[in-house]
Amino acid sequence: MIDMGSDRINSRELVLDVLLAVTRDGEYSHIVIRNTLDKYRYLSKQERSFMKRLCEGTLEHMIWIDYVLNQFSSVPVNKMKPVIRCILRSSVYELKYMNAVPVSATCNEAVKLAQKRGFRNLKGFVNGVLRNISRNLDAVVLPDRESKPLEYLSVVYSMPIWILELWQNSYTMEQIEGFLEGFLAEMPTAIRVNPLKTTKEELEKELKAVQVQVRETELEDVLFIDNYDSLERIPAFAAGKFHVQDLSSMQVGLWANPPKGSYVLDVCAAPGGKSLQMAELMQGTGRVEARDLTEHKVLLIQENLRRCQLSNICAIQADARKLDESILEKADFVIADLPCSGLGVIGKKSDIKYKINKKSCEELAALQREILHTVGQYVKPGGILIYSTCTINPGENEENVAWFLKEHPEFYLEKQQQLLPQKGICDGFFLAKMGKR
Repeated sequence: MIDMGSDRINSRELVLDVLLAVTRDGEYSHIVIRNTLDKYRYLSKQERSFMKRLCEGTLEHMIWIDYVLNQFSSVPVNKMKPVIRCILRSSVYELKYMNAVPVSATCNEAVKLAQKRGFRNLKGFVNGVLRNISRNLDAVVLPDRESKPLEYLSVVYSMPIWILELWQNSYTMEQIEGFLEGFLAEMPTAIRVNPLKTTKEELEKELKAVQVQVRETELEDVLFIDNYDSLERIPAFAAGKFHVQDLSSMQVGLWANPPKGSYVLDVCAAPGGKSLQMAELMQGTGRVEARDLTEHKVLLIQENLRRCQLSNICAIQADARKLDESILEKADFVIADLPCSGLGVIGKKSDIKYKINKKSCEELAALQREILHTVGQYVKPGGILIYSTCTINPGENEENVAWFLKEHPEFYLEKQQQLLPQKGICDGFFLAKMGKR
């Protein structure tokens, strides 16, 4: 049973602050959660795991949670005070998914937190709603699966209906439900071995020696890891012996497979995983330019470069929309992993599904076309352009490829693929490999 002492109250208050930052202030969940856990490193691993699970779980299941609250609360969720709304949301998640915490503890701590945050007059309301839900969780009435399939999937898997409608145009309901199950499943961390520093076998031994759980994958030099507190505390990570990169994302480097001595340009590179992969595939030869728009993103790339100590790669601040005439038709490979709606990585960044909308998808598709038009000019005759996104949206993927090939007949399509999320294995990802005549 989880300890319910004073630290527990502190951790719940930290969870409340994270949820407010994300749902009220519009901050990104993965950044807020990471920064909070970094700031409170002195808490036990158990405590930090509790906080992380409660934050992520509440956000992942928020549509279902709000649906439940609206069945048992006299005040609709959208009319609640933000603090009370977030307290109730995280408490409902606890009641449903965290059986190790006693119901009485969940309810009592929620009441204490409401009082501490200045809502003494709402103590009875908070307690009454949660006690009522705790007694009737099994009686929640869901939308009818047969007559209202999209509404049912929306509530059960906490996915906005407009996204389900978008996917319905291209995928079966069975496939869509597979995506949704994958997004909510526990996902191990995929790591790619740095072959210039170690071997897969040596790294596996080193990780197990510090109690990191390691699992083999079907890909060469790729492992799944789990049961670690933070990457920074793993000596092999600090030594640059591996990089974190999703299995789907790794396909970019595998599709490119650059020969030694190639010039590779990665135009939207942060945090640098694909650039590092390309540099390593060339075994330290050639040149990789990892570019990105802001100083902050370039610093993220440089941090990874310092860790891995590769000599054939550099980070440069540049706007991918603006033509750089100094590199026209000079790159053997251009990697264009462009800003997108992120509908393939909802499992890792659950607030994406609440922030994105149809209009922003259209605006992103237009931005992608603008960048593709520019960066395609850097590919030398006989060179390769690889376009990729971490989304599942034909408007940003296949339709953009068709547009680019029509506007730029000097390019031809070698292959393209929409990778779908796989439960406990990988994210959704799209990539297209285009050659220049």
